[in-house]
Amino acid sequence: MSSLVALSVSIGVLGGIATILYLNVGLLIWAGFLAWACYFHAGGNDAALKTTIVCNTFGSLCAWVAAVVIISVPMADSLTLPVWAGIVVGVTVMVMCLAAHLPALSAIPASVYGYASTFAYLLQTPNALTADKLMSASMANAFLLVVVSMALGAVFGMASGKLAGVLTAKSPAVARA
Repeated sequence: MSSLVALSVSIGVLGGIATILYLNVGLLIWAGFLAWACYFHAGGNDAALKTTIVCNTFGSLCAWVAAVVIISVPMADSLTLPVWAGIVVGVTVMVMCLAAHLPALSAIPASVYGYASTFAYLLQTPNALTADKLMSASMANAFLLVVVSMALGAVFGMASGKLAGVLTAKSPAVARA
């Protein structure tokens, strides 16, 4: 089986399994698929798994901090919300990118995926952008929900790559034929 066909089959099968799992336990399948793609974008190997999880988590943390600042700091009273949010987002993404000086945080795109996923959830989900939810030690907290969804997605990425490798390997009987 060609590498492309093997990878397609493994992603298809595991993508179906991931969807069932995520939907049954309340995780964000779209965030999982973003991390899955990020794993391959980062190199598709063991180092890519670490990079993906660390940087997706860091990006999500930066977005979570931005969300907390946006809703908590009274500066929003003297500026319009879009201006205040723009300032906070600008500062936090600048810090996130500057953190790439640290080798563990050097994959800026992976951090951006985590940041964007967190804000996507916060802005699409009614009542998610509240202090109660953001400070919750539960899956109602966007940071926790996104990080778990993305970390599991990265693991599914690794699993799909390994399964594709198994599917492309020739068995001894086939090799002798």
